[in-house]
Amino acid sequence: MIGFFHPMDFLIFIAFGISLWAQFRVKGTFNRWAEVPNMRGLTGYEAARRMLDSQGLHDVPIEPVRGVLTDHYDPIQRVVRLSEPVYYERSISAVSVACHEVGHAIQHAQHYPMLVLRHRMFPVVRFASGIAPFLLIAGFLFNALNLIGFGIIFFSAAVAFQLVTLPVEFNASSRARDLMIAEGFITHEEERGVAKVLNAAAWTYVAAALIALLELLKYIMIFTSAREE
Repeated sequence: MIGFFHPMDFLIFIAFGISLWAQFRVKGTFNRWAEVPNMRGLTGYEAARRMLDSQGLHDVPIEPVRGVLTDHYDPIQRVVRLSEPVYYERSISAVSVACHEVGHAIQHAQHYPMLVLRHRMFPVVRFASGIAPFLLIAGFLFNALNLIGFGIIFFSAAVAFQLVTLPVEFNASSRARDLMIAEGFITHEEERGVAKVLNAAAWTYVAAALIALLELLKYIMIFTSAREE
């Protein structure tokens, strides 16, 4: 009988701890810099609109959405959606998050290779991530190596998606910082706050990718060990 617990679980537990820390850090950093007005007096919407227009993306709309940290770029509708605290506020956090999402819109317009790859992977990953858990659970319950093997293959697609997401997010943040400085949205004194907001958000993606990678390694080790018995 293949066991559910494995020495890798200890590392996965640590990774989950990092993930929780990253989530708390994002909220804490966002809230801290949400209390600091940017010197240009720009709202998140105004910063995002100016940045889009500076790149010739006049046809990309910006919409407010409910919630906190629900900001995202929709590549299908080609719209930047900003949470209400980001859309309306004039803080360092607001302009940082808004411009990060615009970074994704710019990636889309310029066909940034890693973003293109992520978009092409998404339909496959959506199917694979849905079926992988069932295959793995069935494989463990019935001691069926074939099912575990197929589960690993499908789960690998989800892990690859997480890894591809990392350069996409880091590149969007890099574009945001560079353009915010170039367009004069922030002063050099404000760069520190912008960097802290964007770096805190990046850690959540790093933690998610780490957890997925460690889980994949665990399943591979179990599969390999069981085949050798």
